Amino acid sequence: MEKIIPAKLCSGDEIRVVAPSTGLKIIGPDSRANAAARFAEMGLKVSFAKNTNDENFDRFGTSDIQKRVDDIMDAFVDSKVKAIFTIIGGFNSNQLLPYLDYNLIKKNPKIICGFSDITALLNGIYAQTGLVTFLGPHYSSFGMKHGFDYTWDMMKKMLMGEAKAEIKPSAEWSDDLWFINQDERTFIPNNGYWVLHEGEASGRLVGGNLCTQILLLGSAYWPGFKEDTVLLVEDTSGSDGKTFLRNLQALAYQPDFDKVKGVVIGRFQKGSQISREDLVYIVNSIPQLKNIPILANVDFGHTTPMLTLPIGGVAKITSKGLWIEI
Repeated sequence: MEKIIPAKLCSGDEIRVVAPSTGLKIIGPDSRANAAARFAEMGLKVSFAKNTNDENFDRFGTSDIQKRVDDIMDAFVDSKVKAIFTIIGGFNSNQLLPYLDYNLIKKNPKIICGFSDITALLNGIYAQTGLVTFLGPHYSSFGMKHGFDYTWDMMKKMLMGEAKAEIKPSAEWSDDLWFINQDERTFIPNNGYWVLHEGEASGRLVGGNLCTQILLLGSAYWPGFKEDTVLLVEDTSGSDGKTFLRNLQALAYQPDFDKVKGVVIGRFQKGSQISREDLVYIVNSIPQLKNIPILANVDFGHTTPMLTLPIGGVAKITSKGLWIEI
């Protein structure tokens, strides 16, 4: 399938905010105001999809499948909209995949960006259309008052700039509940990348949140490893070492896993209690990962700050670092 690269964002462009998973109601007024100010500073206009409102919030904090599908498709076909940002993650964006019109998406390619549960949407759209999608900040991420500069810089570089970079580790990171208390934050010095397996590898990027990737296996919405691939994996604090191991092993059982030439693992939350020593044990417990270069403690996942990574783009990893481009 031919790769489709969406146009860059420019000052004056409109972005559309959608809720493929959890709804808008979960985002507080302070976070909304901070996000609005940041997008305005970039010269970007923000609009919300017609069903992305506080009223569409059911007992699970989500909404009707068709309403969520309509919002996404309306954003793709609206010529004024140049990029789509998801509100936040959740648990059920995979429900939408059979109902999206992939021919219309191919005819109207544009940036779509989010992370966590949005992994299903990003990889599904890429698998069906060849459109490069972006594992990066949600709209709600822009509501962060402190500690957002690295995230913001990397987003602008990938979506508004050259879209290629050597990725340097952030200076510090945080795993606190910033959306509850914006001012009392705890930042931890970053000790850099963890080289779990030495070596060099390059290939197209696929993946994201590990437990969400597992939901796509065996479906038409999993891009698979059809060519040399660099696999992205991260998980939430709800995933301990045992869960992470078995899910990563499930990916390694895929018949085309021999095309995976390298693995990039995002930073774990403190609640997972997965140390560097644990991670070395996990990857060495999976025979299919033997002799594959593996870089960990990278700035993506459920800690902040985070990178913006192109699903369908190209990555190169070495023992010295990480390079990405669309």
